[in-house]
Amino acid sequence: MKAAVLYSTVPAPTPGAGPGKRTYSDAGPLLVQELDQPEPRAGELGVAITYSSLCHSDLSVVDGSRVRPLPMALGHEAVGRVVSLGEGVEDVSVGDHVVLVFVPSCGKCRACLSGRPALCHRAAEVNGSGDLLHGPALLRTPAGERINHHLGVSAFADYAVVARESVVVIDDDVPDTVAAMFGCAVLTGMGAVLNTAGVSPGQSVAVFGLGAVGLSAVMAARLAGAASVIAVDPNQGKHQLARDAGATSVGTPEDAARLIAEASGDGVDVAIEAVGSAAVIASCLEQVTRGGAVVSVGLPHPSAQLTVPALQFAGAGKRLLGSYMGDAVPSRDIPKYLGFWREGRLPVELLHTDTRPLGEINEGLDALASGQVVRRLFQA
Repeated sequence: MKAAVLYSTVPAPTPGAGPGKRTYSDAGPLLVQELDQPEPRAGELGVAITYSSLCHSDLSVVDGSRVRPLPMALGHEAVGRVVSLGEGVEDVSVGDHVVLVFVPSCGKCRACLSGRPALCHRAAEVNGSGDLLHGPALLRTPAGERINHHLGVSAFADYAVVARESVVVIDDDVPDTVAAMFGCAVLTGMGAVLNTAGVSPGQSVAVFGLGAVGLSAVMAARLAGAASVIAVDPNQGKHQLARDAGATSVGTPEDAARLIAEASGDGVDVAIEAVGSAAVIASCLEQVTRGGAVVSVGLPHPSAQLTVPALQFAGAGKRLLGSYMGDAVPSRDIPKYLGFWREGRLPVELLHTDTRPLGEINEGLDALASGQVVRRLFQA
């Protein structure tokens, strides 16, 4: 099998550093190499990856802001076909069309038993250590060196062994270029609006950050019947995409206060922070009305600290909610969201910028970091 492996982190290129600045393409942090192809153990299955999708969470591992054990085969959003089954896997068949998800819930911990599998304690443990839900890491170089798994998936590859709990079976007729984006971007952005915030018809919603997750949140807000959806991003190249996704008004961060005032008077009911910035979270708290909610979806650097007026909570009834993987139940939500797509109510195709061969993965890091793409798919 072949996979894109990260052996050491590379700092993010400095914006505006001039024509001589070092890029990810120059540094080549991801090495596409041959690995020994493992067989699935009990509770696992083998998947032939058809398309994988590059996400900012992958980028944050590459630049070191999301600390993971190295070396690691990256990638956590993908679609494929089941090619082999481990012992005890009886509800999936060889040939099944599957979306991979990056939290393989154990079904036994406090979070899983309370209906919140996205916060599975066991999954957090093994995802952090680079192992799989049912056992230690399987990936090895031909020389025998251990390669860690990324979020139980390691999707920048042509093959992956994953836990049964890491896949959701979908219908055969869903195009792979659509399905590839459901395991993270759509699940996270849609879930933040529908599950975490519980947006109701007639409410006002502002979405800060128009990557694939933020644009999915825009789609979800319109789907939920929000009366106004304000989309905010400094990259004006994404503004038309936001309008196409259902935003009623679009602008830069400098426009946000005016757009929100025009749409809702004293603040929006819900603000979705999909940037990964403590400063944006603080700004969102100022932009919601009394009793409003801010949903934090992005992943700030671990050292980032949040300082806000404490009186906003008890004094104004505002809420700050964390949302990991959109508080999703993947086996429930992915089929539901695919149903919305079938009905023409979820234009997920807008997220797909282009498709490239896996060998161009480092160039893809540059394109994502610079905001040139929303979701670039890779074919091994």
